[in-house]
Amino acid sequence: MERQKDRLLWIGGQYQQGTAGEFFDTLNPADGQVICRVAIAGDEDVERAVNAAEQGLREWRALDGTARGRVLMRTAWLLREHRDELAHLESLDAGKPIAETPEADVDSAADCLEYFAGQASSLQGEYQEVDGGFFYTRPEPLGVCAGIGAWNYPLQIAAWKSAPALAAGNAMIFKPAELTPLSALRLAELFKEAGLPDGVFNVVQGFAETGQALTGHPRIAKVSLTGEVGTGKAVMRSASDSLKAVTLELGGKSPLIVFEDADLDNAVSGALLGNFFTQGQICTNGTRVFVQESVRDAFVEKLLSRTRALRLGNPQDPDTDVGPLISQGHMEHVLSYIEKGREEGGQVLIGGERARVPGCENGHFVEPTVFDGLSDDMTIVREEIFGPVLSLLTFRDEQEVTARANATPFGLAGGVFTRDLDRGHRMAANLDAGIVWINHYNITPIEMPFGGFKQSGIGKENSRRAFEHYTRLKTVYVAKGDVEAPY
Repeated sequence: MERQKDRLLWIGGQYQQGTAGEFFDTLNPADGQVICRVAIAGDEDVERAVNAAEQGLREWRALDGTARGRVLMRTAWLLREHRDELAHLESLDAGKPIAETPEADVDSAADCLEYFAGQASSLQGEYQEVDGGFFYTRPEPLGVCAGIGAWNYPLQIAAWKSAPALAAGNAMIFKPAELTPLSALRLAELFKEAGLPDGVFNVVQGFAETGQALTGHPRIAKVSLTGEVGTGKAVMRSASDSLKAVTLELGGKSPLIVFEDADLDNAVSGALLGNFFTQGQICTNGTRVFVQESVRDAFVEKLLSRTRALRLGNPQDPDTDVGPLISQGHMEHVLSYIEKGREEGGQVLIGGERARVPGCENGHFVEPTVFDGLSDDMTIVREEIFGPVLSLLTFRDEQEVTARANATPFGLAGGVFTRDLDRGHRMAANLDAGIVWINHYNITPIEMPFGGFKQSGIGKENSRRAFEHYTRLKTVYVAKGDVEAPY
């Protein structure tokens, strides 16, 4: 692979050097080679980005929603026009199979921009007559917002955070995860080409210190983070100093529940999507797969047969089903959990090892792994692994599985497979999770609110609910008569 040119910061509608002149390498997870160097943003660079955002904001928020929507729509068209290029870039930087990235990454980002383009002109308040006059409300933009992304869906997350923010009239400073820093810069270029005023979308690269400069900045009004629970708690602590608004989309240990009347082929499809898509690196994954005792053997037979057929390979190969994990460190993290599962008495039915892929000998590949013989108190059943590791559990009845499914500090998602729709709706009501799928898993249309309960996060992304987190509501009272003072 030929090394690419250095990537700089995107501030005020153009590429700029970092003030300190420092860079880091971004690596190809499939072979460990350096793709390019990326500039690091320090405190002074974040300050420059805030200044640029405030300047661009004056022009952007003066536009009506229809005009803002046109810019977002043109950006969506450009994403689709450059679909192959962006899919390749995401596969290169994140190790995601090229069979996934056109639809799961580029199309989903374009869908998001299209949706909020259409919603931008629909923001409106309410009017009500009251004694002595009337009042009306105004949803107003917050101002400069910060988005901090995760490395599993870099382009999609950049769109999920920027589209509602910009549609509502805000400016955004976006920090991608340091492991996947490239696609957000390309999105910034396309925003500019679509007519977005300079400064309304900025990209600052870096590590935790760059994120801390954003969360602690007194002139940033809101922070939206996608990441792990520990990072979310740190962001909340930092944001509390200036009482910033905070949206957190964090981790999960979600249950996928298969009842005896389920279509087992569909249930296995859901389990595969909920454990091995994107190498298992998805926050909503249904990694605790509860199967009713009477269909356990039939389910396991189908699951192992289809897992055995998955092809590990170079993510640039369109026939690859499972690519590498994001980094050497994360691969070792996942393998340590697999070893812990064995130590605590779990039985590996398939996988469980590092995989070697011809042509990608230095890649970070882990075999899709299914554990059996587990109990709810084992480490791999309780803790988020964020890799291709499925934990098989069995249950007897609905009451039992509901209690066990909810016995976790997380509450992001859950799935239920059953032909009994009364039971499906009953389970959806009783599962302590922000998202529940009935007879499907991990499908996230942009029209649907996305977000968890408990330690899985605060707030919602996507849908019109996202506007609640990027606007402030002002109430205006108008008197109809004279003021009667008691003195």
